[in-house]
Amino acid sequence: MPVEFLGIAATNDGSETTPRSGAAFDKEYTLRLARAHEDHGWDRVLFAYGSGSPDPAPAAAYIASRLDRLQILLAHRPNVSYPTFAAKTFATLDRISDGRLTVHFITGGNDHEQGREGDTLTKDERYARTREYIRIVKKIWTTREPFDHEGEHYRFHDFVSDVLPVQQPRPGVSFGGSSPAAYAAGGAEADVYCLWGEPLAKTAEQIENVKAAARAAGRTDVPRIQVAFRPIIAPTEELAWEKAHRTVGAIKARKERGEAITKRHNGLDRPQAASPQNAGSQRLIAIAEAGERYDRALWTPTAAATGGAGNSNALVGTPETVAQALLDYYDLGVDILSARGYDLLGDAIDFGRHVIPIVREEVAKRDAERAARGTQTLAAVNG
Repeated sequence: MPVEFLGIAATNDGSETTPRSGAAFDKEYTLRLARAHEDHGWDRVLFAYGSGSPDPAPAAAYIASRLDRLQILLAHRPNVSYPTFAAKTFATLDRISDGRLTVHFITGGNDHEQGREGDTLTKDERYARTREYIRIVKKIWTTREPFDHEGEHYRFHDFVSDVLPVQQPRPGVSFGGSSPAAYAAGGAEADVYCLWGEPLAKTAEQIENVKAAARAAGRTDVPRIQVAFRPIIAPTEELAWEKAHRTVGAIKARKERGEAITKRHNGLDRPQAASPQNAGSQRLIAIAEAGERYDRALWTPTAAATGGAGNSNALVGTPETVAQALLDYYDLGVDILSARGYDLLGDAIDFGRHVIPIVREEVAKRDAERAARGTQTLAAVNG
């Protein structure tokens, strides 16, 4: 099966190790980073969502209008706009990009972050809303006649969109999460199911959970699987591990500086942050507590240093080692590999130059061998 690579479409040069050098939306840097991905073998980039961050949709439109091949994964939270409005926005962006859009629907795993934009639903209620939202958006993308909707979270009448996506029957839908509610919603509605990088055995378990949820929803197909990592590569293993330890040190130092600034603003008696609410981060913390190194190259201290924040487990080693580690996940059934370094621009270029070609070459060999075995089996049956 083909393999795809997803990078990050950051709107500034800040990361967990380095504060940004300019504005939150740095137009020139946004384009430079996206172009580096397009020029170095990546398939698509993610425009992420944060409550106070630049709006990813116009940022994605800006990139789509300036680059020819790079595909776009647009993150969207259902609480921030009505599905009728969102479906038109997505269809318009698919038009601007000539059919290069996939939408990643985020339910939200942190009550405080969701509350920043007025979302007061419980986690289970949010998943139910997301599921309803995705179904509405899909229907708007594929319906040519006005229709009514009377649901638990949304009600409207006589709606039809005059802007339809380029992709037929519709753009792809991406979804992520590690809780039973997430598996149920994503298993039912997603074309791509997104996981954070975990040890191979645990990733295999999650893939089976997604497949089971899809079957329970009555699907005859299953979502494609995407897994995300933070690669740390260098020319030798020794240099890679030195770089990994420097990276964790920089993460901790930046986090401590940020906490010190926050305390100065809010008072020294500010309470400590609670443990994460979302199942994905809880899993990353538990994995880190159980051990630092897993399988061929998975390393957990980067996740531990961030408190399990988002995509945070690293793959450490030479390009060859990291490529082989990614192929281990490919062999589990993962065909979309998400990677993001800590020097966003430099790491995107290095990963594209040194890791992506190895993985693509090995995947092509595997596919050729699989096809040859299939031909031999068919010949034996017919013979």
